[in-house]
Amino acid sequence: MAAVVVVVACGSAQHPPVPATGAPPPALLQPEKPAAKKRTEVTAEQAAAFMERAERELLRLWIDKERAEWVRSTYITPDTAVIDARAAEAKMAAITRLAQEAVRYAGLDMPKQLARKFKLLKLTLDLPAPADAARRAELARLVTEMKGIYGKGQFCVSGASPIKGRHQKRGKQRCFHLGQLSKRLQKSRDYDELLAVWRGWRTVSRPMKQRFARYVALANAGARELGFADLGALWRSRFDLDPAAFEREIDRLWRQVKPLYQQLHCYARGRLQRRYGKRRVRDGKPIPAHLLGNMWAQDWAHVADLLSPRRGVSVDPGPMLRRRRVRPQQMVRFGERFFTSLGMASLPQTFWKRSMFVKPRDREVVCHASAWDIDADTDLRIKMCINPTGEDLTTIHHELGHIYYYYYYRQLSYLFRDSANKGFHEGLGDTIALSVTPRYLKQLGLIARVPKDDIAPLLARALDKVTFLPFGLLIDKWRWDVFAGKVKPAAYNAHWWRLRRRYQGVSAPVARAARDFDPGAKYHIAANVPYVRYFLAHVLQFQFHRALCRVAGHRGPLHRCSIFNNKRAGKRLMAMMRLGQSLPWQEALHALTGERAMDATALLEYFKPLQTWLERQNRGRKCGY
Repeated sequence: MAAVVVVVACGSAQHPPVPATGAPPPALLQPEKPAAKKRTEVTAEQAAAFMERAERELLRLWIDKERAEWVRSTYITPDTAVIDARAAEAKMAAITRLAQEAVRYAGLDMPKQLARKFKLLKLTLDLPAPADAARRAELARLVTEMKGIYGKGQFCVSGASPIKGRHQKRGKQRCFHLGQLSKRLQKSRDYDELLAVWRGWRTVSRPMKQRFARYVALANAGARELGFADLGALWRSRFDLDPAAFEREIDRLWRQVKPLYQQLHCYARGRLQRRYGKRRVRDGKPIPAHLLGNMWAQDWAHVADLLSPRRGVSVDPGPMLRRRRVRPQQMVRFGERFFTSLGMASLPQTFWKRSMFVKPRDREVVCHASAWDIDADTDLRIKMCINPTGEDLTTIHHELGHIYYYYYYRQLSYLFRDSANKGFHEGLGDTIALSVTPRYLKQLGLIARVPKDDIAPLLARALDKVTFLPFGLLIDKWRWDVFAGKVKPAAYNAHWWRLRRRYQGVSAPVARAARDFDPGAKYHIAANVPYVRYFLAHVLQFQFHRALCRVAGHRGPLHRCSIFNNKRAGKRLMAMMRLGQSLPWQEALHALTGERAMDATALLEYFKPLQTWLERQNRGRKCGY
């Protein structure tokens, strides 16, 4: 996967109200006292009318929030931060009020679709606010400030420094923003420069720590007012399972894929020892996080040159994109072409006019790639700082997956206008990217030849996909523990690295202190974006891919399948997207795959030739961490 990471914005076009059925329950009486009042009797018809009003109000506020956040993300100034915070506060206030008002309909006999809307109403916000106006405003301000710290973050150095590459001048200082630092991690093979870059970005997140601790207290208060133990319990409740059952399901999926990851980790560590020596990369120990080509070591694609067993035929389209001077908008056209080949609609003209494809030269922006549904209809946009790389080509397919999902469920009412679960939204675009095979890239003229040996392209994809799995899991594992009060602010960083070692087998390259806040060096922590969806997406995309390849009539190894230009596969995919979250995700999964449980066996099938090869390569090595 490209180190992608995504903001999913959801809205609604109006849908006829669900017909109300069923008899109202008997009135509930207060104890017999002269001044006692009866509880107001409510009916299913009144519940339906309440929900129609609520969805109409939330849709309006949602559109306001999307517009404000778009401006804040593409013009980072103190003024746009205030505007965004106020829009966020208004939306939080409305959902909090409406969720509390909805309690009066609890236990009422009503149609299933209407009952599902009442359930989803409580789960709409990633960030539920306390009812108190002052605390609600404080919470909105804190998150806006943390996002601003991240978006404007730079590491500045004076005098001699091992960091090379492009930078900005600030007096006598050289300053590097995240994009420039990330490029040095990707390209440099100098241990000291990599260490300086890694440490530098983590100075940006240190000031967030106090804000984050206060945000946890306020967000938990908001979640408790809605009846949840804490914010983590609310997030886990979105998956049509009990929160504890969902966590067990996540752990089950990790156990399925862990053996493959451990073989890849063992192999990668052995190859890195050749470059940096066993003193720095030790047998049986975690890999130093700064050596893996990514600011968070969440994928290892950029050290493929160190990990590949042979040069072979390149499957990276980046060199050809640069040689042909393919512009950012043309790269997005490649992605659109794939979706239209499946029978889907062309993107609206407003998409091409209003999206942000390149980093402006005149202002600060949030370059983190994201997809936007601005007006709950066809004002669809992506925000990216696109570079001519294979990674960004993959990210474009991912973001367009969000865009097309928005487009095909836009006919639903507001609360159903989202993916079946968040993993579906994240996984759909990457499902399409799995069909961007070497053969397809050759058709586009982006690689010279299709390799005869499958190991090289499978390894390249595993360094993107498989390496991400534990990272995608531990981000929210850490937050769930923090929200639950198991980890106090003084232990934030220590617990973070405990989980990094346990799941990823990576370690901090230098000692970290309690005052550090390394989790905040990741956008999704600073911006309050739940993350386990990305872990699910990396499982679901292979499950989706296997099902669509079967529909397309593919014969042969799963990793060679492409559904490009297959209308039957496209029809199956669109049918699932149109369901939104009107049904539990198990039903949407069944509509696409014929299965009702998330299952990592498709991922294991896809990488089976590679796993067999890795096991041979690792004979005699001391694996584990």
